[in-house]
This record gives sequence, C-alpha cells and structure tokens, in this order.
Amino acid sequence: MNEPTTIREILDNAKTIAVVGLTNKEGRASLGVSRFMQSRGYRIIPVNPLIESSLGEKAYPTLDAALEAVGKIDVVNVFRLPRYIPDIVKDTIRLRIPYLWIQEGIVHEEAAAEAEAAGIKLVMDRCILKDRMAAGWGLAVQADAPSAP
Repeated sequence: MNEPTTIREILDNAKTIAVVGLTNKEGRASLGVSRFMQSRGYRIIPVNPLIESSLGEKAYPTLDAALEAVGKIDVVNVFRLPRYIPDIVKDTIRLRIPYLWIQEGIVHEEAAAEAEAAGIKLVMDRCILKDRMAAGWGLAVQADAPSAP
C-alpha cells in the first residue's frame, strides 16, 4: 500500500476515474480535486445516488451502474467515510477494477488488506491531486489547484 511505484503507475496509466462520493456542491474537496483532475485530461465519472450530474458527467448510483455505462474504469477514487470503505472494496474486487485510491483522511485497514489480498493496487490516506502535483504538474499549474482536503 502507498508504494511510490503504485502511485506513479496509477497516475500514469489511469485515464478514467470513478469518484465515489463526488458531489456537485461548490467548496467540497471531492468537487475541487475532481474538477482539477478533469481539467488535466482525466475522465471523471461521478458515483453518487443523490445527484444527477457533476462536472458535465452523468452521475451513477453505484459502481456497477457506472461501469456498465462507461465500459471501463481504471481507478476508484473514494471520498466517503471509513464505514463505507468495506462495501466499496467488495465492489471494486467484484468488478475487477485494478486500482483503488482512498483519499486523504480516510483509513480502513481491514478493507485495505482485503483489497490488496485480492490483487487490487491500493493507495490510502493520500490525496490524488497532491500526488499528481508532486509527480509532475509542478509549480506552473499549482495556482489553479483547489485547496486540498
């Protein structure tokens, strides 16, 4: 977990990100981080049963519905409380999505161990935007970055 090679692999290879817990409410970390990632070429797929769309993309109530609609999800990026992580891990494993990124401040060790045991490459308690910036978006674009959660 949180291996530098795994972080780099996800950032370099993932193009479609299903964001579980993405909202359409301004000021929320999930929206700011996802908006910036989208502006840099990643496709963002909102997974939230409480909204119809976010960032110009249709929202889906579940990972299953999102995968069925878009055909391929490279990474699941999670902005949900720790109590929701075990179910998200189970879905990620069942749907054979290769990468799982659990955002900064969210930790569930047992679920993480289950994901890794199933072969899911996992990053937990880290911000995907901060790591993407550190991996090469650099100072030239940092002025556009939202506040990290």
